[in-house]
Amino acid sequence: MNAGGVLFVQNVKHLRDFYRSVFSMNVEADENRYVILTIPGFELVIHGIQNETPPADSQIEPLVVREESSFKLCLPVIRLEEARVMAKALGGFIKDQEHEWNFNGIVACDGHDPEGNVIQARQFELHSQHVLSS
Repeated sequence: MNAGGVLFVQNVKHLRDFYRSVFSMNVEADENRYVILTIPGFELVIHGIQNETPPADSQIEPLVVREESSFKLCLPVIRLEEARVMAKALGGFIKDQEHEWNFNGIVACDGHDPEGNVIQARQFELHSQHVLSS
């Protein structure tokens, strides 16, 4: 059993390509309305937003859940510079090297996916250019 999350998006296939390429995720399922991507220990479900509205004669107001919510998805990358280039090519963005910071054995940098969802790319220092060799 893996930890995981569900990301609701407008364009499932575009976000599948983004997360698969930038974060080296494996495609476990690829359906019309959702895609399941995995890395060891984590499963990301990319699910299409259902734009269903209640019938006009309905007395029930639609539930609005996303207003003012914020969440940052943090995923590992092999090399931040390669992830930065790939993210840009696929319509997303990872900030420049001057915005990176080190903590708990990783180098991290924020950005966003093509639909504006905030992300953080995390490179373990083992692969980092910031680690000095002895």
